[in-house]
Parts: sequence; C-alpha cells; structure tokens
Amino acid sequence: MPISFNNAKFIKGAHKLEQCLPDTGLEVAVAGRSNAGKSSALNVIVGNKSLARTSKQPGRTQQINYFELGEQQYLVDLPGYGFAKVPPKLRQHWDQTLSAYFETRQSLAGLIVIMDVRHPMKDLDRQLIEWVADIGIATHCLLTKSDKLSKGKAAAALQETRRQLALIEPDISAQLFSALDKRGVDEAREAIHGWLTDQPAS
Repeated sequence: MPISFNNAKFIKGAHKLEQCLPDTGLEVAVAGRSNAGKSSALNVIVGNKSLARTSKQPGRTQQINYFELGEQQYLVDLPGYGFAKVPPKLRQHWDQTLSAYFETRQSLAGLIVIMDVRHPMKDLDRQLIEWVADIGIATHCLLTKSDKLSKGKAAAALQETRRQLALIEPDISAQLFSALDKRGVDEAREAIHGWLTDQPAS
C-alpha cells in the first residue's frame, strides 16, 4: 500500500491507551528525550513544518498523536521523556501508558528513537532501547542536530553510538539527521516506509 509523507495529516491525540486508534493496520512510533528535537524531526520527515507541535519549551507533546501517511498507515508521536517539567502523577501515568503501548500494540511495526548527536545514549535512551529490544520491536535511531557538529565529530558520534547499540541488539540501526539542513531525511523516510509497507522505498 503506497504512503505519502508530504500528505501526512493529524488524525487523533490519545491521553489513554484505550483512546488510541483501533489496533489494526501498521504504525511507526517516534520517541525521544524532550529536548532532542523530536517534533522538528517529524515535521521535516513529513515536509510540513507545522504538523507536529514545536516549542522552545521542551516536553510539549503530552498525548499519543497519530499522523496518517496512507490507508491504515501511521506515524505515532509519543510524549517526550527525561526533561519535561510535568507533575509526578502525570509522569507516572505516561510511564504506565507507554509501557502498555509498547507491550501490547500489535500494529506497532517499528520505533524511531530521537537522540541529540551531542548527547546520545543517555540513561533513559538506553533503558528504552534495551526494553523494546527485549520485546522485539525493530528500532532505528536518529542522531539529530548533526549540523551543530563538524563532519568528523558527527561521524565519530555515529560510530560510537552504533557500537553501543550493537552490544544491545545487532539489528538496531542509526543515522545522522538534521532538521535544519535536512541531512538524513531520505534515509529516515526509507526506514519508516519499509516498516509501513514491508518493502524498500521506491
């Protein structure tokens, strides 16, 4: 089934797991620390700078947000973690909700993990990646803000991240990404397209 990144549209926001779309079709979730540039990365991938909400205040995504790319094919923007100044009860709610989401969602085809290239593989990033690897969820990591490093330093950060990921699960992939200069957009789209269609991007 063909998908269209540039025609992505917001479908629904869910505060609770039971408010999510029916567990059919295919979806790719996007997760990351609240200050890693997740919304900016999503907007560049779909070619719409205002689709996912961006803010100078990290942690504004506080719902499970569904964006439709094709017939029963979705990108799912998950709440950021690790930085958002949210009440403990809300943080606990999201921990429980996202645990259930990852462990029970049958339509989840893959996970994109967003990490700042200058600070990859923080404790919460590692915990999430190890957890979903144990569950068996395919994972691809975007090292965002790569424009803020020289090519040499960015390449070294990518190499070290890949080394650490391989110790967790050999099939986890990673790439450099920049929402500013659009570096890595095609590669990110190819990973998402492959999960949502079970075939390489054309």
